Amino acid sequence: MNLGLSGRLTRATIKSPLTPLFLLAAIVFGIVALMAIPREEEPQISVPMVDIIVQANGLKAPDAAELVTKPLEEIVKGINGVEHVYSQTQDDRVMVTARFFTGTSEDDAILRIHAKLRANYNRIPIGIPEPLIVGRGINDVAIVTMTLSPKPKAANRWNEKDLYELAGKLQAELVKVDDVGLTYISGGTPNEISVEPDPDKLALFGVTLQQLEAKIQGANRSFLVGQLREHGRMYEAIAGHTLSGVPDIGLLLVTTRDGRPVYVRDLARIVIGPSPAEHHAWSMARSDHWAAVPAVTVAFAKRAGANAVVVSDALVKRADALKGTLVPSDVNVEVTRDYGKTANDKANELLFHLGLATVSIVLLIWFAIGWREAGVTLIVIPTTILLTLFAADVMGYTINRVSLFALIFSIGILVDDAIVVVENIARHWAMNDGRDHMTAAIEAVAEVGNPTIVATLTVVTALLPMLFVSGMMGPYMAPIPANASVAMLFSFLVAMVVAPWALLKFSGKLRKRHAQEHHGEGRLGAFYRWLANPVVRSRRDAKRFLAYVAGATVLVCMLFITQNVTVKLLPFDNKSELQVLVDLREGATPEDTARVLFQTARVTETLPEVNSIQAYAGTAAPFNFNGLVRHYYLRSQPEMGDLQVNLIDKSNRSRESHAIALDLRKKLDAQTFPKGTVVKVVEVPPGPPVLSTLLAEIYGPDTKTPPRRCRRNRKAVQIGALHRRYRQFLG
Repeated sequence: MNLGLSGRLTRATIKSPLTPLFLLAAIVFGIVALMAIPREEEPQISVPMVDIIVQANGLKAPDAAELVTKPLEEIVKGINGVEHVYSQTQDDRVMVTARFFTGTSEDDAILRIHAKLRANYNRIPIGIPEPLIVGRGINDVAIVTMTLSPKPKAANRWNEKDLYELAGKLQAELVKVDDVGLTYISGGTPNEISVEPDPDKLALFGVTLQQLEAKIQGANRSFLVGQLREHGRMYEAIAGHTLSGVPDIGLLLVTTRDGRPVYVRDLARIVIGPSPAEHHAWSMARSDHWAAVPAVTVAFAKRAGANAVVVSDALVKRADALKGTLVPSDVNVEVTRDYGKTANDKANELLFHLGLATVSIVLLIWFAIGWREAGVTLIVIPTTILLTLFAADVMGYTINRVSLFALIFSIGILVDDAIVVVENIARHWAMNDGRDHMTAAIEAVAEVGNPTIVATLTVVTALLPMLFVSGMMGPYMAPIPANASVAMLFSFLVAMVVAPWALLKFSGKLRKRHAQEHHGEGRLGAFYRWLANPVVRSRRDAKRFLAYVAGATVLVCMLFITQNVTVKLLPFDNKSELQVLVDLREGATPEDTARVLFQTARVTETLPEVNSIQAYAGTAAPFNFNGLVRHYYLRSQPEMGDLQVNLIDKSNRSRESHAIALDLRKKLDAQTFPKGTVVKVVEVPPGPPVLSTLLAEIYGPDTKTPPRRCRRNRKAVQIGALHRRYRQFLG
């Protein structure tokens, strides 16, 4: 008998002492990978976005667009790897954003921008200061945010300045935790030294504002000019001096008047205190009866490749240890975002379902074939899964909901190889034709080996094209084809090597009754014969059956065309947070924004699933992956506000976050807001984020025409079929 690849592989390993060592190594490596592989909520895809910010003081928006924006766009568009270029031009300010192709290294993206701008900076008009280049990536998204707010009874003793100082001290302590990346503070007002000139005194002494500014800037400067030798020793020579406090500023000599010196203190008032209140942040919690108190949020990201579960757990434990010492007892430290905990919960939940699926398959095989075969399957499936996790760790993938979905998706397929091999070995043993168990097992594997190889390669071939999907969706979904294909290959290897060896160990002396049960048709075989006989009875019946199947397929596909069935790429995820964005008309004050935010918060409080709310007026809330792509971290204008809505744990609520968001949208639609106000309920998308769910580009001959067209097109969308389909999709 021609054994083929499968038979020769089984013959070489069925009695080999290396087979149990291979099984033991696979289990050990898999368990080590399971403990060491980083756990994250979403696949960590690299989507570098680099912002080029230019302060074009004195230039109106049309002039800045021609002199600064267009040259920068042309320079950036020619950089290798840039996929899209966006720009925003305002009076005195230009920002150009370069979005690179997914998968580009963040460091490479920033270096390319720097090099290209340096080589072509002569195209920017003289007098324009050097641009600020800010790179943002997935590793800048905070995995833990902690909101500091006074307890309601102590709210009068704490202001935003004091909270900001406390947040800075807490930030300095928590950055000592291993693998902590970018950290920043949202809200609060830092202390600053302000020099407030008196116009009357400036006119009295004949000093201009530019002279006063130049004097202060020039005084606070020192630099190394060389070295001096004295008494046999070398000393560094430093020119100038730096200011050490308010008295030094006030004693700076500006000029003389009638032979009398004129100091800065004679021309201006010097004040130490918080910066002007141009933004605010508050916190509201159900446990405090929704009392609004000032708040400051400290955000912590992790380093690339670090385990989010480990880093977040260390941050939370370190913060708890600082309560009562660094953090006063009358200040609450609420963990308003913990992606490490949510990632661990989701990973454990998916691993539980993976184990449940394994046990279900083992019980089914026990019922349908026998306990020996079920025992072999109980060895084969975990071994294959552990080997797949080890391979995923080697390939650089993490444990997240997409990679675990790949294993759950493939578990029903990867068990097929083992079932086919085990069942055929049991059938050959039941023949009682004089062959010993080992020979019968090898020939049984060889008999089904080639079809098993073809079936395995067919599944791999069907999955691999997903690796070549372009855009963010490709790397986001890449764990599915990668992990599932590796799982299929390992399942074939384990089925040919481990399954015959394990079944031979479990076999012992087969009883005659057991052999007859396997050799006969059995109840399942009889049921299948009864079901299939009418279909294969004649060619005419087979063609009629195929026609019925084709007609049913056409009818099912018609449901997509008639929209009786909603088509979605990914299901909504049950998240722990929502975000409400508030945009007032340009020119609104932070106080106007705060009033709308509080009105929105009062509505949000009525939802029983809401645990706490943080409101940000004139400053950006800590951004997530969705906010990274949509540039929510730039929402620092006075007319912009954010509500961060934190939900109770999903185990304690019956509705999912999407249903809660839909309910909140309906409640907010019934509210009356100031004219021109736009309120949006934003959910964390189940897949990779986009700039907007519906995006239109409108062009015009001048700067006045596009806004008019935007208003007309927006109205058309609201009353048209496109809007109805869009709302239906959201619902």
